[in-house]
Amino acid sequence: MSDSPMNSLRAEQQLITQLLEVLKQEQDHLVAADIDKLTALTPHKSDLVAQMGALATRRHKALDALGFAAQEAGMEAWLAAHGDDGSRALWQQVLEQTREAKELNRLNGMLINKHLSTTQGALQALRPQAAAAAVYGPTGHTTSVSRSRGFIAG
Repeated sequence: MSDSPMNSLRAEQQLITQLLEVLKQEQDHLVAADIDKLTALTPHKSDLVAQMGALATRRHKALDALGFAAQEAGMEAWLAAHGDDGSRALWQQVLEQTREAKELNRLNGMLINKHLSTTQGALQALRPQAAAAAVYGPTGHTTSVSRSRGFIAG
């Protein structure tokens, strides 16, 4: 039974718990606009997501080897046939934590977009305005007239 879908599921649950903690820290750093701490979390978050993906693939392969669909519906069917209350509860916990992680990630994405928009607005304000107004010259073609401030020496 070493290739049981439950082996991967237990490990997935541990990782999703860690990921939730990282996403909460990420949100705190986004709210505080602490880019250094935020940047330091990114590799850890990416590693957790990669590990979770590998475990989900392993669980799907185990399900397939046992004659069940290699997807979440297959896990439901396997649990109906072979699971106990504890394994079904663990599955529901993983599904709930996954939904929570997706929502936290969505909210964090919104915070990132807000910071990005604010930063772009600030950068735009610092850029010189297109002070050149297009006017028609004596040849009938448009020319640019720069509005510049003259220098007066006194």
